[in-house]
Amino acid sequence: MSRDAGAVHVLVDARKLDDYGIGAYLRGLLPELAALRPRWRWSLVVAPGQRLEELGPGPERWHAIVEPAGKYSLAEIRRLAGIARRCGADLFHAPHYTYPAGLDCPGVVTIHDCIHLLFPRLLPRPGGLLPRRLAWLYAAVMMRHAVRRARRVLTVSRASAGDLVRLVGADPARIRVIPNGCPPRLLAGPAPEDCSLRARLGLPERYVLFVGNPKPHKNLERLCEAMRGLPTALAEVPLVVVGGAGDARPPATEQAGGRLLWLGRIGTRQLEATYRGATLLCLPSLYEGFGLPALEAMACGVPVVASDRGGLPEVVGDAAVLVDPESVEAIRAAVAGLLLDADRRRRLAAAGSLRARRFTWRGAAAATAAAYEEALAEGTGR
Repeated sequence: MSRDAGAVHVLVDARKLDDYGIGAYLRGLLPELAALRPRWRWSLVVAPGQRLEELGPGPERWHAIVEPAGKYSLAEIRRLAGIARRCGADLFHAPHYTYPAGLDCPGVVTIHDCIHLLFPRLLPRPGGLLPRRLAWLYAAVMMRHAVRRARRVLTVSRASAGDLVRLVGADPARIRVIPNGCPPRLLAGPAPEDCSLRARLGLPERYVLFVGNPKPHKNLERLCEAMRGLPTALAEVPLVVVGGAGDARPPATEQAGGRLLWLGRIGTRQLEATYRGATLLCLPSLYEGFGLPALEAMACGVPVVASDRGGLPEVVGDAAVLVDPESVEAIRAAVAGLLLDADRRRRLAAAGSLRARRFTWRGAAAATAAAYEEALAEGTGR
């Protein structure tokens, strides 16, 4: 049953629009969804002060509903259902595992990974003081609630789909694996201002790049240790780290000694220029549901060293060097080998660029819209 011809009203929880992974997902997916379903209405739940400029023009398309409830709070679970009821939504989409309780309309949830369940020892302490076990318990309860109540469960890789079945009992029949997309501008080649942007950031001619919020599972500490032990011939090649919530360097980067250039969080255009200037990108995460930085680097023609865990092998295929992320020596050997082998870098760059073109937000949006229509066809709330 297709409702493309009708004025379907979709409510999306967009409060993570400015975040890293889930924010990139929303920024890539929502404009393409609206373009594919121009007669549908789109309401977005936003946090106080949040703006929607990155979603592009069309204020009549994006109806913002401000919700001050804290993320990962009990209040949001109740209040999001109330918002859906009051605005008359036909469908609710949660882009994260925090799914409303008491939702009257059909719903879809995207669960990108099960990192919180796989690495409980790496979770932050709630409030900075409470046991990590409480954070694990919250994630486990909410994920189980989400996969049981949502009409469709979207995820970004086969690895994550398998984890959802194994760890939280998701019904495989309801799961749809929809990989993330790549921004077309990254495939367009260098921009005229790239060199000046890199100069303003103080970037050298050659560098190894890490992009991501440096949480423990990102394995930045081992990468820094691997960089510190590179051969003397590569002493001038630093590790450039982009990510984090502020300007403060995390303790893990101390392992790099003087080989690290910490940029923290930078703007979109600066990030694109930083990608295109990198000699290689290394993403040695202990687990990734997908691994957007690897895809974005490949799109920019940058060779990639990636972990052999989680969804990363599905993303990079044979267009990257895969390593055991728990071995500092394996990471060091892969990075050093690529830095010293220009021919291999060129081959991987060409293969990565071709592979990246398979991942589009338009394709992801088409598959997501189909999942919406499947959920709508099954009737109203559960």
